[in-house]
Amino acid sequence: MAAYDPHVAETGTIHIRRLGPHDAELARTTFALMAEVFGETHAPLSDAYVAALLARPDFWGFAATHAGRVVGGLTAHALMMTAHEGAEVFLYDIAVAPDQQRRGIGRQLVDALRREASSQGISTMFVPADDDDTHALRFYAALGGKPSKVTLFEFSSPLSAGNIPHHAVSARDGGDK
Repeated sequence: MAAYDPHVAETGTIHIRRLGPHDAELARTTFALMAEVFGETHAPLSDAYVAALLARPDFWGFAATHAGRVVGGLTAHALMMTAHEGAEVFLYDIAVAPDQQRRGIGRQLVDALRREASSQGISTMFVPADDDDTHALRFYAALGGKPSKVTLFEFSSPLSAGNIPHHAVSARDGGDK
C-alpha cells in the first residue's frame, strides 16, 4: 500500500488534492464552483491574492476532481490556540457540484482534511452549520460530528475610530486609565 501523501488522495475516480502555491488556476476554479453551489456572487481574485492565500500554512484548501473537472471543494483554517500549545481546524466551507452530490465526495473531502490535520498533530476540527440547514446537520452527524450549542455573531461593518466602543479602546491601550 502506498504511503499517505497529505497533498493528494486518490479515491476511486475522485481525486482529492490539497491546494498549494502552484495551484492558482485549480484554486480559482474550486472557489468559483463553491460560490456557485452556495448561490453567492464570486468576485475575481487577483493573482497576488490567490498566491498569498495558497502560500499561507494556516489556510487549507482542497479540490475534488473527476475526469479533470472540479466537482467539489473545501476551505479550512488552522487556528493556533492560547489555552495550550497546539491548533484546531476550522472547516469554513465545503461544497459539491449539485450533479455530483450524494456520491461520497463531501465525505472524501472531510476525510482528507482530517488526515491532514492528524498528520500535523491536530485532533480537533469544528464547523458551523446553520440550524435550518438540515442537509448539513445530517451530513456532519453522519461523519461522527457532535453538535455544540453555540451562537455565532456576525459583524459586517468595519469599525472606525468614531464607533469603537470605549471599553475596546481602553482594552487595546492596556486598560482603563
